[in-house]
Amino acid sequence: MIRLILASNSPRRRELLQNSGFEFDVRPSGIEETRLPGESPEDFTRRLARDKALDVARQSSPGNLVLGADTVVAINGEILEKPADADDAARMLRTLSGRAHRVITGVCLVRAPENVLACTHETTSVTFRSLTEDEIDSYVASGEPFDKAGGYAIQGLASRFVNRIEGCYFNVVGLPIPLVYEMVKTITVKE
Repeated sequence: MIRLILASNSPRRRELLQNSGFEFDVRPSGIEETRLPGESPEDFTRRLARDKALDVARQSSPGNLVLGADTVVAINGEILEKPADADDAARMLRTLSGRAHRVITGVCLVRAPENVLACTHETTSVTFRSLTEDEIDSYVASGEPFDKAGGYAIQGLASRFVNRIEGCYFNVVGLPIPLVYEMVKTITVKE
């Protein structure tokens, strides 16, 4: 399989790629992650994934294949990114408690220096059971929510909050591996 450059410093994305047999290097992007007014969660994640991949590709040797990704949690029109602090994490968990939400990851592959080969997104529906204030406080105190979109890690302590998932589990962790594999396979076949 072709070697990738991952335009992300996410330990979860690194672990998912490694566990699924991808060969890759890590070169995080310096792109600012700011949502544009009126931008849908899908458009936001695709744009950020594209911008991150292009940022790294422009600094890479020509021909390198760069993977950009960005994940958000969306519920009732609100985007929940990474919590700013403990109060924000608790607010997010209260918002998710007893309800379904969408986890959206934009994924983009760029051939350095600027050839966008594929840019798409994956959506997974996740339903939380109702959480008590003690459960929320305990989870926030664990420190797990702080570098995760939506303020939780489905593969960690928050696994006990999830009643139902529809779609790609790996997407919720941070990278839809089956989608990435198909994108890379399609590009490899074309070349």
